[in-house]
Amino acid sequence: MKRLFRVLGMLAIVALVAAGAVYLADRPGSVAIEWNGFSAHPTVPKLMLAMLVLFLALAALLWLLRLLIGTPGGLLRRRRERRRRAGYRALTQGMVAVAAGDAEEARRFARKAEALLAEPPLTLLLQAQSAQLDGDETAAHSYFVAMLERPETEFLGVRGLLMQALRGGDEVSALPLAERARRLKPKAPWALRQLAELQARAGQWQAAEKTLGHAVKRKALPHPDGKRFEAALLLERSRAAASAGDARGAMALAARAQETDLDFAPAATWRATLLRDAGRKRRAARAIETAWRRAPEPALAAVYRTLAPEQSAMAVLKGMQKLAAANLDHLESLLQVAEASLRARLWGEARRHLLKTGIEVAPGPGSARACRLMAEVEESERADGAAARQWLGRAAAAATSEFTYVCASCGAESTEWLALCPVCRSFARISWQQPTRASRQQLAAPILPDTMAMTEPASPFPANPAQPRLTSAKGEG
Repeated sequence: MKRLFRVLGMLAIVALVAAGAVYLADRPGSVAIEWNGFSAHPTVPKLMLAMLVLFLALAALLWLLRLLIGTPGGLLRRRRERRRRAGYRALTQGMVAVAAGDAEEARRFARKAEALLAEPPLTLLLQAQSAQLDGDETAAHSYFVAMLERPETEFLGVRGLLMQALRGGDEVSALPLAERARRLKPKAPWALRQLAELQARAGQWQAAEKTLGHAVKRKALPHPDGKRFEAALLLERSRAAASAGDARGAMALAARAQETDLDFAPAATWRATLLRDAGRKRRAARAIETAWRRAPEPALAAVYRTLAPEQSAMAVLKGMQKLAAANLDHLESLLQVAEASLRARLWGEARRHLLKTGIEVAPGPGSARACRLMAEVEESERADGAAARQWLGRAAAAATSEFTYVCASCGAESTEWLALCPVCRSFARISWQQPTRASRQQLAAPILPDTMAMTEPASPFPANPAQPRLTSAKGEG
């Protein structure tokens, strides 16, 4: 339909032009022109034709002049465009070289991009990364400092300097850089996470808690991870209050820590310790039993046993059975009852609970502890030294899979829960779990950060590790 209307319009225009020509031809008329002694009497059609020719000549002349004047500028623009495309190509190739770890190629393309592009903000980052890849931290530092002078690259410069400070272990310098990054990009998840981590490392518990609230609100980290971090902060605040002699404040903060994350056993252990020392042993027992339903750990059982230190071995066994009843099929429940039965000289009961862990079927998590206890049973009940030695050998073979406190960031192991990893200083990353082969290999190797300063760091917030639950002697549930 549009094409039909277009054809009809063109026909109408042609018809009007033809009608005009016919009209002028039928009425030739004449025009008198006299100027400076010149006189002419052309007809109207001839005058109009002459004016049309003159107009076309002037238009052609103007086009030619514009072409002559604009040619040099056009050539320069095309040259600049070619250089710009070549510069961006070099910049892209340099980034690829950085990602591939090729320091020489990265430096070459960085120099080429700098020569081709008159846009320093685009080349500073590539130059900094190529310098870091080459191990020249001094040059990289100077490039990051140069980025601070430009609003469009200030955040990248701050982030690069922050990563350098963290790699060098300079947390004193890293903290103000993290605060500056947060001011520049208040909604950046990375800035919020890193600031909360550094504030926690510095012992700025309340500031870290406030930053953490913003991080959770901005969805900078999953809600469960935020709860674990918050619980760890409250636990450390409680310990600080107890050290300052504020028993009441310490107790309130410990209760908040346990309520914030019911799967965080260290908070329940600390709260029960405070309640026990305050003479409120029943409440301490309830706090431990509540935590045992969700996250049984040996530290909880150790505090539970101290609630009645003068008890006989049989009384301790009954207490362990009561505690285990809160999570009957859990590996830790079986081991705690087995050990208490062994101390009460109930060999058959100890053996029965140990066999429930599945140590005769296949080695698994907790096998080392179970094998050591079984060796004691064999030695105490039957005086069978050969069997005891056999079980101790199996315990040694299974020692690498024994549950312990492991840092999720670097794989470092600890005999107790610590807020800060003693190796990598990550906050709230240590949890009770079975070490994996990958974590042990990571611990054996030098713990070095990523060579690329702008690489997104690993989240400083932990995921809740799975706890083993045994449903039968043949496997885990």
